[in-house]
Amino acid sequence: MQATLDATLATFRDAIRQAGDSRTPLRLRGGGSKDFYGQALVGTVLDTRAYRGIVDYDPAELVITARCGTPLAEIEDVLAEHRQMLAFEAPHFATRGQASTATLGGAFAAGLSGPRRQSVGALRDFVLGAQLMDGKGEILNFGGQVMKNVAGYDVSRLLAGSLGTLGLVTEVSLKVLPVPFDDATLRFALSQADAIDQLNKWGGKPLPIAASAWHDGALHVRLSGATAAVCAARDSLGGEVVDASHAGQLWAALREQTHPFFTPARDADRALWRIAVPPVTKPLDLPGEQLVEWGGGQRWWLAPDDSTASADRVRAIAQAAGGHATLFRNGDKAVGVFTPLSTPLAAIHQRLKASFDPAGIFNPQRMYSGL
Repeated sequence: MQATLDATLATFRDAIRQAGDSRTPLRLRGGGSKDFYGQALVGTVLDTRAYRGIVDYDPAELVITARCGTPLAEIEDVLAEHRQMLAFEAPHFATRGQASTATLGGAFAAGLSGPRRQSVGALRDFVLGAQLMDGKGEILNFGGQVMKNVAGYDVSRLLAGSLGTLGLVTEVSLKVLPVPFDDATLRFALSQADAIDQLNKWGGKPLPIAASAWHDGALHVRLSGATAAVCAARDSLGGEVVDASHAGQLWAALREQTHPFFTPARDADRALWRIAVPPVTKPLDLPGEQLVEWGGGQRWWLAPDDSTASADRVRAIAQAAGGHATLFRNGDKAVGVFTPLSTPLAAIHQRLKASFDPAGIFNPQRMYSGL
């Protein structure tokens, strides 16, 4: 087994060095479930799935380390056996009717988080360490496998969400959390404005709110934690208690974007924007449907087919509120999927890219033009 893994790493190293010598772009790819995300897909595919397996997992330490090609579902199943979880709920984005192809490396590279992000933090916040093969084919180690080890921690977090533009992440160490003892979902009939106001009022109280989502006149709130705390909060907040089975389906559908709100974006190429703003921000003046998550901090906007709203308008509205907007799915990517960088930030990105990937071969253009 180890010989096979070593041979796989050697294959990666050879491919990277050859690509560097010839200045040939490489497209780092696991299961391909996030291919829609980001700018252009450029280069010869370097499939990472052969380098897989859990390297180390100690339930008592709440840490798991696994290789980049390890299926995300496999990791979640192993954790579930010990009533633990990846609390940030990285989405799989499986094609309907098909098994998940998502890998740990792809989830790490995309840096996306699900509904529980509101209460526990983002994927980046759970990263303890990472191993990277750089543009020279050399292995670099950052951070560690225990929560006390913070050496290189910022570099590990920097790699999360970088879409493979800095190198091939071969291993990742993540903090995991116990599955909550109890869970309940409440439904409230509220307008978007009232839902946002209510979420912010609740946000200042010691309530076990794990996730929230507003859409089409209904606010759903997920409570998680000790049974006594969940019961007390449920009695205090009121609302309609949602059947556990339906509640589970709801939060899974929001995580995987199979909720009816997202269907036009997944099936009909409608442009889907992800807008990050302060939770207190009032409803955004945009035509078409919106869905609000993370206590008001994440707004999804599904642009109507006949929308004349430009990327500049969406981004201006987000910026005026103190946030930013990302073209998450579909649309005209020529406008830039991610908010354009200021000149100083662009220079920092360029220097980072040059340090880790001097030949510019890893997923070029995936995040920004020129990177």
